This record gives sequence, C-alpha cells and structure tokens, in this order.
Amino acid sequence: MLPNYHFTVSERFQRYVQIDTQSDPNSITHPSTEKQKDLSQLLAAELLTMGLADAHADQWGYVYATIPSNIHQSRPVICFCAHVDTAPDCSGTHVKPILHQNYQGAPIVLPDDPTQVLTIERYPYLKTHIGADIITASGLTLLGADDKAGVAIIMDMAHYLVSHPEIEHGTIKILFTPDEEVGAGTAKLDLEKLDADVAFTLDGGELGTLEDETFSADAVTITIHGVIAHPGYAKGKMVNALRIAGAIAQALPTQEWCPEATSGKQGFVHLHSMNGLAEKASLEFLIRDFDTAQLVVYEQKLKMLAANMVDQYPGASMEFEVVEQYRNMKEIVDLHPQILQYAMKAYEQVGIPVIKEPVRGGTDGSRLSFMGLPCPNLFTGMQAIHSKQEWVGVKDMEKSVEMLLALVGQVIK
Repeated sequence: MLPNYHFTVSERFQRYVQIDTQSDPNSITHPSTEKQKDLSQLLAAELLTMGLADAHADQWGYVYATIPSNIHQSRPVICFCAHVDTAPDCSGTHVKPILHQNYQGAPIVLPDDPTQVLTIERYPYLKTHIGADIITASGLTLLGADDKAGVAIIMDMAHYLVSHPEIEHGTIKILFTPDEEVGAGTAKLDLEKLDADVAFTLDGGELGTLEDETFSADAVTITIHGVIAHPGYAKGKMVNALRIAGAIAQALPTQEWCPEATSGKQGFVHLHSMNGLAEKASLEFLIRDFDTAQLVVYEQKLKMLAANMVDQYPGASMEFEVVEQYRNMKEIVDLHPQILQYAMKAYEQVGIPVIKEPVRGGTDGSRLSFMGLPCPNLFTGMQAIHSKQEWVGVKDMEKSVEMLLALVGQVIK
C-alpha cells in the first residue's frame, strides 16, 4: 500500500460513470457520439487543475496530457491509455453507482431491477472481495467499469505523482480515447503529438492479469438481393431476401464457430446483426481468431455456405464484404520483450502474481501496436462487463494505481 495516501480512484470512478459516454456503431461521425466529449473535457480540466499544463481534449474527443520527467537521464517515454466510451450492448444512460461497503458474500440484489442478482456462484471472483468494497450499478444500466475504471486509475496515478514530486520518473503521457467499443479508438489519434515510446492500456479484468495477445478481427457483411413483387401477385415472381437471410442464419454451425461453443484460444464466427426488407437484407458477422491466417479460412467457409444457400433461390444474388478491424498485438509486442519485463517486475514489486492470458477481444492496444507503439494491456478489476451486473472491486483499482507507480519506476531503472 502507499503510506499516508488517500486513494481517489473510487470517488473519481463513481463520478465518471454517471456521465453517459455510450458510443454508437452505426454513426459515421468522430467521435460516434458527441456526449463522449463531456467526459473528455472534464478529464482535461481535472488534469489542468493538477498542474499538467498541456492537458487538453481535441475536437475528436481525445485527451492528451504530459507529466514531465523529473530526472536528468533519457529514458523511454511511457504512455498510459484508457477509453472513455461505454459499450452499445447495454444502456449507459443515468448510471447510478452503488458502493457496497464491507461485502460479506451474500447475494447482491440490484435495487432498480430485483431480477438482477450478483452471487458468488455466478461470479466466483467475488470471493476475493469478501470484507472489501465493491461497486455495482443499480440494475437498469451497465456500470461502465469498462473502461472508466482504467480512466480513474490513470487519473489517481497522475494525482499521486503530482502531489509527490519526490517520486522520480521519466516523461509520462496520458491518453484517453473515444469509440474503442465500436472499433474506432485510434481513428483520429495523433501519434506524433502523443510522442511516446512505450504504451500500456488499462483495460483488463482480474487482479494480476497481463495481456499481450488479442484476437485478430475482421467484419463481414453479406448483402442479399431478392426480387420484389406485390405480395398479392407474388407467386412465381417474388424472391424474399429476408427468407434467404434467415436460411443462412439457420445453416450456421451451432457446435463450432459460434461464440457460444468456443473458449480459450478458439476463434469464432459471430452473427451479430440482421437487417432488411424482402427486397434486400444483410447479415453482419464478427470474425475472430488468435491466428490471423485463420480469418481467411473462416471467411471462405462462410462465403461458400452463403453462396450455396443463395443458389437455391433463382433470381437472388449476394455481395460478400470483408473489412479488417484489428490484428493480434502479440505479433508486435513479441518484438519488444522489454515492455513486458517492465510490467512483470512492477507486478512483482507490489506483490501481484502475473496471470498471462489472451484477450478474447481487442483493445486500443491492438491498433496502437500496429501503428508503431507496442501496447500490452493491464488489469483494472472490471468484471461482468457490458452487462447490468457489471461490477468492480475498489481494492483492485487501488492496487492497479500502486502497480502503475511501480511500473513508472521500472522504466527509469
């Protein structure tokens, strides 16, 4: 623990989650929702108040700030990054954080929807928080620990360093991004302005997790073109695109491919959206695997399945579009082993066992790594993300602050 220091991370977190920053996957603007800037501007103002003279939020919703070096030797410039937006999967409007002090292991019934109940049986990690404080939402919304826990941790770290100038450190860059949840977290990022050598995202879960491997990811859209006719006179004429789309969905494997049947290092093909009318319909898929080459295998198999189904409907046609989303950060991070060494030594310094595991998803670090800034992912404590039962342990967030301060020290050794 940090002697004689009152952590601010819990108080900051509970304030930040009350600001609605949900991103929108269907938007074509940057950021995808203007309301994300509400938190970005608040964070920039708080950093300025701390004394970080260059802190600012730009027109795209990014927050940049620098904690200047207080040592003479040249050391790598380290960046800590978290995202301000919350996922579209669950409402982020009117979040009401609830601090459950001295949790004793009993089921937690969320007051605004009593059907939302957290239990140790469902979330065994709760056992490690008996006797400690946890934070949930009220039952109607997600909490927003993904990734406002990361935001609050970085802010508390900055607060500690500014208020303890005797702590030696090199130059530290702070970066908060919008739109991570919709895959656009680095779309308008100015890497030259950021000017960092080493980066870490604060976007991980359980205490001790250290993640240097993510999925590689593509998005696939299958567009079905049918033949429209007046339904009263459609016999022998209409070819219903919605019916074809439904047949494709029905033909998808259920014991392999899909997220419901995969875990660990297995990839998946996930149908996440269907839209359209009788004349034209679309199916949208997420393609994921840790082996980038496997994405093409999935895509070819999916294309063949869809084409075979469309061929059964004379007059129908289809388009098959693939969009690259992100790639496995491990391909880049492995080229810079010192970065992981910094983190593992910091974990060891504060008494945290390292849990190395792959991320069954992506982070801003995936894109940053391929933009030239290697960027593993560090823990925040967030649990049950993107759901109404999302929660986070206060002691996990505080330990993450402590770990970041140790990491800052490792970089200058």
